[in-house]
Amino acid sequence: MDPVELLRTLTIAVIPIVVAITFHEAAHGLIAYKLGDPTAKEMGRLTLNPIAHIDLMGTVVIPIMLFIGSNGAFIFGSAKPVPVNFGNLKNPRRDMALVALAGPVMNIILSIISVFLFAIVRAMYNSSQDEFLAAKILVPISHMLSYSLSFNIFIAAFNLIPIPPLDGGRVLVSMLPYRFAYQVSKLEPYGTFIILGLWFLGVLRFIITPIQIIIQMIVQIFVEQIGRFM
Repeated sequence: MDPVELLRTLTIAVIPIVVAITFHEAAHGLIAYKLGDPTAKEMGRLTLNPIAHIDLMGTVVIPIMLFIGSNGAFIFGSAKPVPVNFGNLKNPRRDMALVALAGPVMNIILSIISVFLFAIVRAMYNSSQDEFLAAKILVPISHMLSYSLSFNIFIAAFNLIPIPPLDGGRVLVSMLPYRFAYQVSKLEPYGTFIILGLWFLGVLRFIITPIQIIIQMIVQIFVEQIGRFM
């Protein structure tokens, strides 16, 4: 891929990624706040302002390096985790799972919204008589929405991997009996290295693909059901 095409593809991916991770983190903070923990609100993280959630390495440097290194085939980003004091939650074990699930659920919602917006933009493209509008505005927007769909499904599935500190790991800890939950929670400081190791070994895709398929089915079901009322 030539540099111009690489830059064009990166430009299309940036907005969906920023929106996905911003809403993901804000959802964590909102549910935590509703369940009794004001930490995110007090630290200014209960916001949809991307700047509050951007992490220099996870949101900017690493995604660009991955994108360039894979010649545009792969990009992944992360934001600063929203701070949550689980001790403030009304029912810590149950609420920890709800707070953790809020992020992936938000990404699933964004996936569903992306499908409907994509359909609207394509309909506008098909009916447009303005070539500039169609080629220079509607086509790039449709590419962004298509990327938004796939990225939100991916990021939801990735975060549901049952390894702490990912959301799926926190859900697993909240569901296990105390003795086993304690043992799993001790993996949290090493979770990132475990995930990277699984990725380099080529094992991670066998874990994440089934989760992605399930999420895709959920999105399809919701789109079909909502479509019946439109």
